[in-house]
This record gives sequence, structure tokens and C-alpha cells, in this order.
Amino acid sequence: MHRLFLISVWIKGIAGLIETLAGLLCVALGANVLNAVAVRLSAPELTDDRAVSIAANLSREIQTLSPDTRRFVGFYLLSHGLVKLCLVAGILRGKSWAFPAALWVLGAFVAYQSYRYVQTQSVALALLTGFDLFVVLMIWREYRSRAAASS
Repeated sequence: MHRLFLISVWIKGIAGLIETLAGLLCVALGANVLNAVAVRLSAPELTDDRAVSIAANLSREIQTLSPDTRRFVGFYLLSHGLVKLCLVAGILRGKSWAFPAALWVLGAFVAYQSYRYVQTQSVALALLTGFDLFVVLMIWREYRSRAAASS
């Protein structure tokens, strides 16, 4: 179970890093540059029709973002990613404050994502929320086992 805990926390850390980088890109780059980056990242998958459709939709969505929306998305991703990175770093270093903080933050993410799921019925959001619940469970188990070991 400890190994599963570590794997789930590392996955959250990688996701936090990706969100942070994506947030920086959204804030720092214009729509044309973002579009070029999206096309470049999706280019290897452009060999099947479905991937072409996904890349075309992504490109279209990037082009329709207003500068204010792009900044909001950028700052949202940046803050979301940095919070995750700080919590993951604290947990992996065994900092006692990080476990309850991660439980509260992930719990808030789960609550918000659940609210959004009710509105959107997004399968991706449901999967993300399920994974977040799994990570919460893993952090809770690890936190309890550390507390029991120190008593």
C-alpha cells in the first residue's frame, strides 16, 4: 500500500508540473503561439482521423479564447499546479502539515469537480474526480499509519 501511495502522489506531482507549465504558457504566450504549440504537441497523433479531429478542435478552442479568458485559464492552471507541487513536495518529504493540507485541498477539488460534473456530465471529469478520491484515500491511510507509528 505504501508503494501505491507513493505512485499516486508522484502522479499528482507530475500533473501539478504539467498544469504549472501549461499555466505559464497560457499567461505568457499569445493565442497564435499557443495554437502552434498545441498543433506541434498533437502532431505525432495526427495519423488517424480521430486525432486530427481532436487537434482541430483544440486549435479552434484556443483561437476563440479571449485574452481575459486565456489569462484566467493560465492563472487557474498555474495556481492549481503550484499548490499541487507544494503539497506533493511536503508529503514526499514527510512534513506533517502536508498530509492534512493535501486532504483539505484535494477534498475541495473533489467537491468542485463533483459540482462541475453535475453540470457537464464529463466522463474525463468523473475519471479525474475518481482518481483524486483514490489519492485522498491513499494520503489518509499513510497519514494514519504515520500517526500510529509515532504514538
